[in-house]
Amino acid sequence: MMDPTRAILGTYGQVFIDGVWQTNINKLEAAVEVEKRELKLSGMEWTTHKLGVKKGTGTMSGYKVTSDMIRRGFTKFDIINKISDPEAYGFERIRLMNCMPDKLQLANWTAGEEVVEETAFTFEGYELLDPIVVG
Repeated sequence: MMDPTRAILGTYGQVFIDGVWQTNINKLEAAVEVEKRELKLSGMEWTTHKLGVKKGTGTMSGYKVTSDMIRRGFTKFDIINKISDPEAYGFERIRLMNCMPDKLQLANWTAGEEVVEETAFTFEGYELLDPIVVG
């Protein structure tokens, strides 16, 4: 049975871009999608699949505090995602390699509200630096 105190809260998530902690980022999503090739083989009644190329996509968002993303332009960078929680079994760090923004947000504001900056990106690989293990 799961111990509910071990569930990791996103409260303790951190994003590092090229080694610099981005304290303004409060949301990060990243996923890898694989292209599967269908193979229909003689003598088999089931379609089988062969793994093809992979595509990494993600989005990070938070409060705008600097012009770093605009100044960076479309140059590639690495992101290190860290999730941890004092009550969890440990922490996890994943490096997203060769990230590149899909577009640059130059302006997006409303009077009386915090300015939120969202950056969609692609990446070309990942590395699990620190896995969470139980036991």
